[in-house]
Amino acid sequence: MTFISLTERRNPNTKDIDLMDSHQIAQIINKEDQKVALAIEKVLPQIGQAIELIAQAFNNDGRLAYFGAGTSGRLGVLDASECWPTFGVEHGMVCGFIAGGDQALRFSIENSEDNAELGLQDLKTFAPTSKDIIVGISASGNPNYVLTVLEQAQKQGCKTIAISSNPDAEMQKFANIFICPIVGEEAITGSSRMKSGTAQKMILNMLSTGAMIRIGKTYQNYMIDVRPVNDKLIDRGCRIIQEIANISYDSASRYLKQSNNSVKIACIMAIKNCSYSEAEQLLKNNEGILRKVLNNG
Repeated sequence: MTFISLTERRNPNTKDIDLMDSHQIAQIINKEDQKVALAIEKVLPQIGQAIELIAQAFNNDGRLAYFGAGTSGRLGVLDASECWPTFGVEHGMVCGFIAGGDQALRFSIENSEDNAELGLQDLKTFAPTSKDIIVGISASGNPNYVLTVLEQAQKQGCKTIAISSNPDAEMQKFANIFICPIVGEEAITGSSRMKSGTAQKMILNMLSTGAMIRIGKTYQNYMIDVRPVNDKLIDRGCRIIQEIANISYDSASRYLKQSNNSVKIACIMAIKNCSYSEAEQLLKNNEGILRKVLNNG
């Protein structure tokens, strides 16, 4: 009998989903989705280890790169692209690669996941060093694109993390940390964009956000390094300054302008009653961590 991976098996709970009305379809999919967070809860130790590994890499001038195909690749690119505006990191510190390139973000190029050469090309484009962390993302955990990336990355001295929904995934052989929430069979057989994709999105949120918190990119739960590049983010920046420094919104807005749109610098200027250059030096003296600046008096 041919072995069928968990991500390809039929879900007995949804075998008559085509006979359901629209409300019932929504109910059964929602019921399956509720299993995702519970599955992730069981792999929190591995997620915590991965967060710490990534944070250590960042503190050592290392980078983070996601590699995946299809839905997995799109989610990796999404997470990477959102780190710049959210945490103010430099472009290139967190990168996302999808099998088939940028065209695969909008169009399905399914055969690309089997192409090992594409994996080698994308890894070469990233040009990893031993300081970097490589994350492979795949529901089944078996596509040649991701396997090749992880295997080659390890050979080049990188630490690797694999995220899958299949406990029998081949990719775990090339992973220093294997994160595998068992979300079960999909509501539509083999449609891993559903529960598996939801699990991947939740895990990537934890990895990038957790690592950024660990390196001081937040103060309390404020995104203190947000880049105020549009009206919404400018408003958010002003409100953050207002609340941390306990000043009026108008004062916060002035400090933001005086700080060259740095929320973190603006907070120091307001609280310490100092100039931009003095605030910048205080931040530098405290490893860029606002809490340390404020706690050190």
